[in-house]
Amino acid sequence: MRQLKVDGKPHDVNVEGDMPLLWWLRDELGKTGPKYGCGIAMCGACTVHVGGRPVRSCSLRVGDVKDDAEITTIAGLDTQAFHAVQAAWIEHQVAQCGYCQPGQIMAAAALLQARLVEGNPPLAEKDFDVTVDHVMSANLCRCGTYTRIRAAIRTAAARLQGQKS
Repeated sequence: MRQLKVDGKPHDVNVEGDMPLLWWLRDELGKTGPKYGCGIAMCGACTVHVGGRPVRSCSLRVGDVKDDAEITTIAGLDTQAFHAVQAAWIEHQVAQCGYCQPGQIMAAAALLQARLVEGNPPLAEKDFDVTVDHVMSANLCRCGTYTRIRAAIRTAAARLQGQKS
């Protein structure tokens, strides 16, 4: 039987391979962090990490996930404490209705992971807003908290950069 690792724990896969990953996470594993938004990978509410990269779980089939890939939902982003992005989210009071939050946070965490942790140079101040806006434009917030989202990402980036040195 096939297993996939989700939030650090292996889980048996007892569904057809064409089931969207989102439904397997929510309906089979009870992971309610990833949300169903548009169902066509346009809004980002369903964003999770697969192999450390953000993916739209509504359009990725379970059968297309590699056996050794680790799937991370918002619940597994940091199991010891809040991830820097989650803490900044709270500090900047980003949440309004909260529906997009898991997807937004997962997209922001992947951006910062790629820029700060994986050895790439941090975002230059002059490019920060443009880059963040570009990357995060794929995640929609129906409450329009984009200014707070950007501020939270800036705070999280500063904290992660500080942890790195």
